Amino acid sequence: MTIKWQDFTLKGAKDYEIAEAAEKHLVKINELAEKIGLLEDEVFRYGHFVAKVDYLKVLERLKDKPNGKYIDVTALTPTPLGEGKSTTTMGLVQGMGRLGLKVTAAIRQPSGGPTMNIKGSAAGGGMSQCLPLTPFSLGLTGDINAIMNAHNLGMVALNSRMQHEENNSDKFLKSRGLKRLNIDPYRVEFGFVMDFAAQCLRNILIGMGGISDGFLMQSKFGIAVSSELMAILALAQDVADLRRRIGQIILAYDRAGRRITAEDLEVAGAMTAWMLEALNPNLLQTIEGQPCFVHAGPFANIAIGQSSIIADRLALKLSDYHVTESGFAADIGFEKFWNLKCRYSGLIPNAAVVVATVRALKCHGGAPVPKPGNPLPEEYSKPNVGLVEKGLENLLHHVGIVKKSGISPVVCINAFVTDTKEEIATVRRACENAGAKVAVSDHWLKGGEGALELAQVVQEACEEKTNFKLLYELSMPFKERIELVAKEIYGAETVEYLPEAEKKLALYQHDSKISKFGLCMVKTHLSLSGDPNLKGVPKGFRLNIRDVLIYAGAEFVVPVVGSISLMPGTASNPAYRRIDVDTKTGKITGLF
Repeated sequence: MTIKWQDFTLKGAKDYEIAEAAEKHLVKINELAEKIGLLEDEVFRYGHFVAKVDYLKVLERLKDKPNGKYIDVTALTPTPLGEGKSTTTMGLVQGMGRLGLKVTAAIRQPSGGPTMNIKGSAAGGGMSQCLPLTPFSLGLTGDINAIMNAHNLGMVALNSRMQHEENNSDKFLKSRGLKRLNIDPYRVEFGFVMDFAAQCLRNILIGMGGISDGFLMQSKFGIAVSSELMAILALAQDVADLRRRIGQIILAYDRAGRRITAEDLEVAGAMTAWMLEALNPNLLQTIEGQPCFVHAGPFANIAIGQSSIIADRLALKLSDYHVTESGFAADIGFEKFWNLKCRYSGLIPNAAVVVATVRALKCHGGAPVPKPGNPLPEEYSKPNVGLVEKGLENLLHHVGIVKKSGISPVVCINAFVTDTKEEIATVRRACENAGAKVAVSDHWLKGGEGALELAQVVQEACEEKTNFKLLYELSMPFKERIELVAKEIYGAETVEYLPEAEKKLALYQHDSKISKFGLCMVKTHLSLSGDPNLKGVPKGFRLNIRDVLIYAGAEFVVPVVGSISLMPGTASNPAYRRIDVDTKTGKITGLF
């Protein structure tokens, strides 16, 4: 790799400019695959630098090979700007590569919603990125498109069935091999999805016109990554498991309150067909040439927030160290990694990295909340140990969450140029006193060279004995589980349920199958509480459960805290305003 960090970051190069320069030195995908032990017939190439991997062949061939060490990357409660988990994941992998270790990463595929909005593409940043940036950011190999098609086909099947039952007799339906399902138009759970943040589609009316124009009813759109199918992609173990889970998806209820599933609508097989190729993880690489699997893309505040189990199982057979990333902070992403992903995969992590920034600590210590697109308040560019000390309570709370799982926590201080030695020393001292290992990392600025301390500390943590234990058993009643997460993880004093949520939870608890489903909380990522405006570690707050959703295919019961929407909105200054194509070279610019 001939690209040098001094050539770019000190000159203020943008992420896409660094990516463009680095892509001239990427390892061809067939060479990368061979380097990590993949055989030619196990790799399906998509151009020179992207491939899908036939996970079934690889897992069968390497079934007797011991797994490598398993590392999760999480964070403290972020500011709206994000604190660099993906960047840290890439930097850590690059740093471990510099130590001569055989290492892989697994991250989620970015949604078009954030990419074209404020957050960006989630490829990392600076000298720690996943490449090639453009295909990574704009659809990759089509997995999200497959999810959209499979999901929307389910809704097409539902609305079509409702239309034909409304306008035809039982005799006509029987002649077509159909029985009347008596779908209740007021209990339709499904809607449509698209991969953009389109608030105008949150509530819609469909079927307007005549009897040939579908069934007239209220409907909705969610963002594609909130689809239950995305959660299923993250969890499915193989094709048979995928097919079983899709068949269980509840699209609606009949007038007697019975579930109408994808299997009942005879659409589960076709939905699975759309999803089949998406089961194979995508192989890309870091800016320094380490392999990175990109697979699944659920948000953590409204879904499970993890890359796929398949990608982790695959990578753990191919490498000695595997780094995966959980969305948002430890109260959301790590909690779901711990109690959902690890439960279903059976994989035991060896260490967890908690990403922290002085910027986020100042925010939790009382500095004005930074807003995307606006200049940073001056408190973030001036030394202020007092604000950092006040904000440490939030970081230490997240360190405590990791310790509850029995895993060794490593705090990564993701360094910014505005951080002072005194501020960093304050963070290091507090975390070490709390029993966490600490490393300062300059991976954004220097890539793997800047992450050597982090890589060494994480390697040491992986050698420590773990006492991994789940927070709860699935036999525990839902209310007890919710209260355990609310009090032990978020720090709530009480939990309150709105009447509709209370009613649904009781119904699910009395179903012998559903009562053993996993618990997937939906909550803001900007606070430990359900109120995004409460920073630090809120005390004495009440967690309000306003609704409870059922994802029977993913086998989740989903309590919803506050006013979280499954369809985000596009901001007034979105990223798409800065994305363009050079008409002479065809290169895409402005991605970040």
